[in-house]
Amino acid sequence: MNAQEAELLYPLGDALPTAGGTLEVAPGVKWIRMGLPFALDHINLWLLRDELDGPQGWQQGWTVVDCCVSRDEAKAQWEQIFADALEGLPILRVIVTHMHPDHLGLAHWLCERWKAPLWISATDYNTASLSIRGGTGFGGENSAVFFASHGLTNADYLAQIRGRSNYYPGLVPALPSCFHRMMDGQVIRIGGRNWTCISGYGHAPEHIALASENAGLLISGDMVLPRISTNISVYDVEPESNPLTLFLQSIARFKTLDADTLVLPSHGKPFRGLHTRIDQLHAHHRDRLAEVMQACTASPCSGADILPVMFKRPLDLHQTTFAMGEAVAHLHTLWFEGKLRRQLGSDGIYRFQPA
Repeated sequence: MNAQEAELLYPLGDALPTAGGTLEVAPGVKWIRMGLPFALDHINLWLLRDELDGPQGWQQGWTVVDCCVSRDEAKAQWEQIFADALEGLPILRVIVTHMHPDHLGLAHWLCERWKAPLWISATDYNTASLSIRGGTGFGGENSAVFFASHGLTNADYLAQIRGRSNYYPGLVPALPSCFHRMMDGQVIRIGGRNWTCISGYGHAPEHIALASENAGLLISGDMVLPRISTNISVYDVEPESNPLTLFLQSIARFKTLDADTLVLPSHGKPFRGLHTRIDQLHAHHRDRLAEVMQACTASPCSGADILPVMFKRPLDLHQTTFAMGEAVAHLHTLWFEGKLRRQLGSDGIYRFQPA
């Protein structure tokens, strides 16, 4: 546990759900933890006890929040959960916080299996639909050109990025043909509790977190994580975006919730200390912005030049693409604030220096 984590409270200690099992974190709320084939090696999913007036009339059952990537290992874990954790009741609906593969990948499979509707923001549903057809920031020629324009010159990495045009559909092979739209401020009744949708930006097109203020619970998705800051990236489809500013504005909105709220994040363990964690995230990005500004003051920097400034460890290709997007996001924040100016060099690379 690092110094910042020590400021948070983990009420369940080191307890984790078993593979294919669940752990109750609050009455009617079960925690599922599934493995991921990435450096970030797990995702937390949630089962909420529910009752719903659906096509077959009034039913008792469960709402699922997030799904894991589409892979056989995850399906096998779900099958065990169906057998052991649902208490003989069906899944009534599938809520997805945002369109990234670890959250949306198995939504089609779950919805079809249980004849359950998908609930998601319209922006993320439509972005996912485009991504399944290829070419929205997850690989391919446009992504390679974008990374090259920000200084990534490793020919092998660029070739692999060009070849990753099927990256997203490989993890999210299909979507349900229709969905229920979730919007900021919407109240969803789940199992006798009101859950308010809180939209967030910067990490995904329109991320939806769910807060039950009466129960003191927040399903934060990827917006507030206890150990790491979620990835905030600029992508080729929106090459002049300012996601970091949007992210920081978004997480500040969670401060209206009680400081003792139990946060149920998508990665890491459930924790208390929401306000503290938001302050930590703001401080973290202030420090990174200061480092980036200092580097650009010493000499004009591309996104690739910023990688060793922000990331002190070796990075594989998967990590490098996320790190490049995040480096450009920090450069763009300073650019939009008027502290840096951007210039395209004769080599086709953007570099940033003090305005």
